[in-house]
Amino acid sequence: MTDEPLGSDRVEWPLIGPAPHGVVRPEPVADLDWEPERASRLGEGVLDVWRVFLSDLKDLPVSRNRPRSAVAASVLRDVPEEPLSTDEVVAHLRNLVLGDSTYSGHPRFMAYVTGAGTVPSAAAALLAAAINQNAGAWRLSPAATEIELHLMSWLAGVLGMPAGAGGLVTPGGAIATLVALKVARDQRAGWDVRRDGIAAGPRLRIYASTEVHAVVGRAADMLGLGSEGLRLMPVDKSQRMDVVTLRDAIAGDRQNGCRPLAVVGSAGTVSTGAIDALNDLADLCAEQGIWFHVDACYGGAAALAPELKPLLTGIGRADSVAIDAHKWLYVPLTAGCLILRDPALLESSFKVAASYQFEEGGLERGPDLRYRGLQFSRSFEALKIWIALLAHGRAAYARRIAHDAELAHYLAARVEGLPWFEMMAPVTLSIACFRYAPADLDDRQDRDKYLDLLNQRLMTAIQLDGRVYCSNAIVDGRFALRACIVNFRTEAEDVEALLSVATELGRDLDRELRSAGTSAAQTVAP
Repeated sequence: MTDEPLGSDRVEWPLIGPAPHGVVRPEPVADLDWEPERASRLGEGVLDVWRVFLSDLKDLPVSRNRPRSAVAASVLRDVPEEPLSTDEVVAHLRNLVLGDSTYSGHPRFMAYVTGAGTVPSAAAALLAAAINQNAGAWRLSPAATEIELHLMSWLAGVLGMPAGAGGLVTPGGAIATLVALKVARDQRAGWDVRRDGIAAGPRLRIYASTEVHAVVGRAADMLGLGSEGLRLMPVDKSQRMDVVTLRDAIAGDRQNGCRPLAVVGSAGTVSTGAIDALNDLADLCAEQGIWFHVDACYGGAAALAPELKPLLTGIGRADSVAIDAHKWLYVPLTAGCLILRDPALLESSFKVAASYQFEEGGLERGPDLRYRGLQFSRSFEALKIWIALLAHGRAAYARRIAHDAELAHYLAARVEGLPWFEMMAPVTLSIACFRYAPADLDDRQDRDKYLDLLNQRLMTAIQLDGRVYCSNAIVDGRFALRACIVNFRTEAEDVEALLSVATELGRDLDRELRSAGTSAAQTVAP
């Protein structure tokens, strides 16, 4: 090679000389290779859309009640044969962002468990996409791999796990759960499942509460255990798994020739935010030789807030923990995290040989994360988590997470003070479940069924109205309105807006249902 700078124009490489006679040297095709000036013009246009979005967000409706046909007509177009101009591309993006979008970062969005997406994270995501490293191999992403490993080690420490614990970033909690339970299967089945398959031994069992996230059942299905392989335990009045019933179920399965594999404890259930008795579950799993996984996709970030961390006592004893950074760490979708007490077990479950992946031995390089999970090709998702933490600092996260919980308790207190609302479950973290319940229904025999119908209609009306946005939960078989606050823009006035809109729309719907003579028999089952 010469000393000529890489990337400069060259006619030929000196060691091979010019192309032989008759060999046509292809001319460059640079249509997709934008010069920096053109890239900057597009970037400036995108930043302008982003600036308007941030400036106007609080005044925009959370969602717009437009039918699918209207949305499609607004945002879809034929792929052009020739490129759009930069102005046309920016105009299309502006319409998409400021037109038919639902804004999970809106201060009055309190549905599901969706973080708002911090500004530093979004900027980091742009740069991660720009450099486009494949974080599946250390040699392709040395800085990215080191940051991801360090970030997972730090997060393990936040949870109270021992030195050496770590893991990887995943596309979300569903994949983190699947990966964790595959490691559990491979480690605790009692035979070589990777070689011999799931049919080579006794039936395997995973245990969780009836409140566990649905992705646990999906993971059991994908791992070959079937729907019968997941046993759901009842919960107590606080929506926590009944450990006594769990112990009996494990004993019964052993007697019937099944092999208990893993217990999944919840650190913040998706419906009510309940936290299982993690220490008791850890004791039971240690005693029984069962893998202990904690689904902390929602509640794990509470470990950053000193006021809330005691609620997670025992989580550091888990064999594996899943946390979604795109929930209560507020980073943009998607960013799941899987932490293992012994991260080396990931390679025993996922490493495969590939002839096209040769690498000389003896080089000072780090691990290849493609051998620690499902993905061979991996984007640098860790960067948006890392930069958010650097830009805001741990103390700011602690304050805001605690404030979200404070707002949920404030919502509950306001509900308790309004006679037409009822709380449906205790507030543990930052979820409040309640329902609209007119006081004059107390003597109605079908009261609960009528309130199910009324609140089903009310939730839909709230979402279509667009001023606020909540979702639902089923609590002890009854339909509830559910507000989950994992949004750094939400404040007390937004919580008050939810109750005000629910009151306004609830009164109208109750009046309509009563005038129509609606009975509980017409309730649509959730």
